[in-house]
Amino acid sequence: MRDTFEELLAGWITRQRWFAGKGRAITGLAVEAVTPLPLRGPAESRHSDVAGSSRTTDADSTLPVTVRHLIITVRQDSHTDRYQLLLGLRPELPQRLRHVAIGPTEDGMAYDAVHDAEVTGLLLAGIAEDHDTGPLRFRRMPGVEIDTSLRSLVLGAEQSNTSLVYGDRYICKLFRKLVPGVNPELEIVSALARRGSPHIAKPYGWIETEVDGENTTLAFTQEFLPTACDGWALALTSVRDLYGSLPDTGAGDAGGDFAAESHRLGVATAHLHKEMAAAFPTGAIEAPEVKRMVEGFRRRLEAAIAEVPDLAVHAREAHEAFDRLADVGHPILVQRVHGDYHLGQVMRTPSEWVVLDFEGEPGQPLTERRALDSPLRDVAGMLRSFEYAARHLLFDHPSPERLAPRAAEWAERNRAAFLAGYSAGGGGIRGGDAVLLRALELSKAAYEVVYEARNRPTWLPIPLAAFTDRGA
Repeated sequence: MRDTFEELLAGWITRQRWFAGKGRAITGLAVEAVTPLPLRGPAESRHSDVAGSSRTTDADSTLPVTVRHLIITVRQDSHTDRYQLLLGLRPELPQRLRHVAIGPTEDGMAYDAVHDAEVTGLLLAGIAEDHDTGPLRFRRMPGVEIDTSLRSLVLGAEQSNTSLVYGDRYICKLFRKLVPGVNPELEIVSALARRGSPHIAKPYGWIETEVDGENTTLAFTQEFLPTACDGWALALTSVRDLYGSLPDTGAGDAGGDFAAESHRLGVATAHLHKEMAAAFPTGAIEAPEVKRMVEGFRRRLEAAIAEVPDLAVHAREAHEAFDRLADVGHPILVQRVHGDYHLGQVMRTPSEWVVLDFEGEPGQPLTERRALDSPLRDVAGMLRSFEYAARHLLFDHPSPERLAPRAAEWAERNRAAFLAGYSAGGGGIRGGDAVLLRALELSKAAYEVVYEARNRPTWLPIPLAAFTDRGA
């Protein structure tokens, strides 16, 4: 690669959805590691080039292809992140790959090869064969068989990762931003699979390497659920049915009532929390630690107010809720949790609710994502998600004032159903638990206020309403 390849990458990476440093100038970029990858696939005939990389002849272009795995270090002033890239090189790009072009190099036209179904079979084959390629380690889960003949398709909705769906069988998530250590998703799903949990998608394998001396997860492959529907889509169908029904029709009488599913989801969430508590260590935080947690809530609230002054009028309600939590005298039980729980993270199969994406909040340090926490943090996240499902359609509706009470009724009905299901499944919410849940909801809402102010200002009333709807 010529000397300007790093400059080429710097210009390209800032335009990618998964790049975490948007809005800040890149002050340095370096290719930290390069690993040539051997190609696999029925449509390919392999050749060896002088550089030692494997090459293939693409069936639709008759041009040789080279594939390399890159780890890239990006510096933005004092902040540094690592990213992984599956780099493809061709003399020229066929039409189907021109939208993922990186630019010309002395070795050919560079492109993001995760979008190239002619070569991504190498990832699935590597996992199936359970072998090492240089510093990359491909690992298959014990006792599983993998069909390596399936072609891949990139899912387009993700922000921080890239997922490849192979046929209708597997989904392989590549963690674009690399954080040294085992990804919580691999850790948790593997442990739950060993316990036979019905609430996860079956794991098939992963890819890992060493980063800063730590075993670091690059990708994770699970069962793809082609007949499942995500909870967010199901909830929105219910909300639309309610909005389209007669004015005097209640949320429980509308054709798409979601409350029964919310109850089932609550039961599944409680069962999942019990399975996680059995699979990993648990603990308790005593009064001094609870007070430190409350102080963290207060700091985040004040930071949110500094950025969004409209939140200041609700500061009293929030601080009163935090005061009540600080006064709780009993310990708070903690365990491993999902960490980023909402309707978009759950799928309804014909038989069960299945939970996805256990990696936690991608922007948080790995130590925080793996830390023990109250399972009510997940409950609070789902309750906030019901509020968003109920209310966000109002902003594009011609009569939002007329529908606002119906939105509130839908949210309250489904919140109550979820909490009832959670209790029925063994996840108690009593006494001090209710105080903790309220504080966690308001802390989450403060985070949402900042996010909406930065990205979707018209949605700002949704998190602001959290501070007044149910009192403090």
